[in-house]
Amino acid sequence: MPDTRRLQKEPPGPVVFIVDDDLSMREALTDLFRSMKFDAEAFESATAFLETANFNRPGCILLDVRLPGVSGLDFQMQLERIGSKMPIVFMTGFGDIPMSVRAMKAGAVDFLTKPFKDQDILDAVAAAMERDAARRRQNAQSEAVASLAESLTPREREVMEAVVKGLMNKQIAYELGISEVTVKLHRGNVMRKMEVRSVAELVRKTEMLGEGVRPPVS
Repeated sequence: MPDTRRLQKEPPGPVVFIVDDDLSMREALTDLFRSMKFDAEAFESATAFLETANFNRPGCILLDVRLPGVSGLDFQMQLERIGSKMPIVFMTGFGDIPMSVRAMKAGAVDFLTKPFKDQDILDAVAAAMERDAARRRQNAQSEAVASLAESLTPREREVMEAVVKGLMNKQIAYELGISEVTVKLHRGNVMRKMEVRSVAELVRKTEMLGEGVRPPVS
């Protein structure tokens, strides 16, 4: 017998959030995705979605352009303003080129015109799911690197910044006003704490930090 308590604690898988005011469309799409083993939740409006959807779940939004109240395109902008990074696939029965261009420029994964083939919508959602998964993997890597960087002392962070700039130990010693031996010691600590074996690896990791590579104000 499986341990049901353990299974209940596992994080939920990817979900397709369907936002469409057409009940028959919502039901058809929900059945389609569930038949393909996707979790699916349907909403009749942008407001209903905002009230109950869990933005922390991995997945994507399948969004109709014409909705009661806020339109799909305006809702796309609203989601961006509140910080949502969930990929969007648009669908519409009234699409035109300017509308699709606007949606795609704002980051939509795809723009499908109704009626569409099941495979077309499945392919679009699969692409959106992969985009979301890739973003989450990148965020997890960045958070891991940031955690490593937090273990550095202010001086070690200064040395790390100089190393990724390509400065030699002698140059770093001159800039920081310390001995070359001390630079070597700090440099060794940086490599160990950042869990890298080469400067190239260190550069790649610090690129994930952005401004975090700057030494903290003491």
